[in-house]
Amino acid sequence: MNERILIIEDDPAILKVLQRGLAYEGYLVDIATDGRTGLNMARDRRPDLVILDWMLPGMDGLEVCRRLRSGGSLPILMLTAKDTVQDRVEGLDAGADDYLVKPFNLDELTARVRALLRRTQTERNQVYKFADLSMDTASRQVKRAERVIPLTAKEYELLELFMRHPRQVLTREVIFDRVWGYDFGGESNVLEVYIRYLRQKLEAQGESRLIHTVRGVGYVLRENP
Repeated sequence: MNERILIIEDDPAILKVLQRGLAYEGYLVDIATDGRTGLNMARDRRPDLVILDWMLPGMDGLEVCRRLRSGGSLPILMLTAKDTVQDRVEGLDAGADDYLVKPFNLDELTARVRALLRRTQTERNQVYKFADLSMDTASRQVKRAERVIPLTAKEYELLELFMRHPRQVLTREVIFDRVWGYDFGGESNVLEVYIRYLRQKLEAQGESRLIHTVRGVGYVLRENP
């Protein structure tokens, strides 16, 4: 089945390149030139992935990203002319799974699209369990006891890494490599932000902490501090 990609971009030249390049790769492509229209299209006919421009008329890309993200674990690749570390962190905090700075190379973009789609396609039906936490990789459902926990694509990926390596201390470098695929550098706080999001969701009803900080090293999934 061909994956459906929604492009939300207001620059006609970039839109044309993306539409042609992705269609050539075999994807079904929908387009929107403003944020509100893109949101409505994503809700009416859910795509497999969204390519989203940061600077859009009306509702900007960050707000569109937050609203798309609140609807579930849809992979989002953000395009932007903003290229500082702080901009990248802001985009990822809003819920983007990956980030590409304009002008970009089409081959790199399609490679990142393939990687994002690969990550979100379940390769095996496996259920991980740790304490009262469970993760079903077929349905992508995460539960704490019987409470279902809605996660974004990136939160899910991060938690899956911990669930695959319980009680094992994972360094920041390993987590960046496995979950983001590249290094943001020491000044980035994106990992801390995602750990905070995960903890808030896993502990929303006063449950005990499962993801612990190992100061100066990284993080570990275990029952006790």
